[in-house]
Amino acid sequence: QVQPVESGGGLVQAGDSLKLSCADSGGAFSSYAMGWFRQAPGKDREFVAAINWTGSNTKYADSVKGRFTISRGDAKNSAYLQMNSLKPEDTAVYYCAAGYYSESRGYEYAYWGQGTQVTVSS
Repeated sequence: QVQPVESGGGLVQAGDSLKLSCADSGGAFSSYAMGWFRQAPGKDREFVAAINWTGSNTKYADSVKGRFTISRGDAKNSAYLQMNSLKPEDTAVYYCAAGYYSESRGYEYAYWGQGTQVTVSS
């Protein structure tokens, strides 16, 4: 059973950096595409970034391009979200998801983590 588990959230100031991690308690991440989503209070969950299982394809929301970087661990069993130049509007619960990628269908997610809180103070 694939079960993403996020870590690394916290309270930071605007302009700071933070790195989120996502690991799979079942050790099956290596064959899955990975994605990061976020949900701010009173808002819908939104896409942040995604990476395919080889790491050769990445995708970002316009709001985080140039500031956030998604990556995979060397053994592909983990995923990371490096967040730089954080802004108060980045405050949200961040979720990791595992799924599939194809050129025809894009990214599709089947497994979700419980989320980790990121708070950016001004």
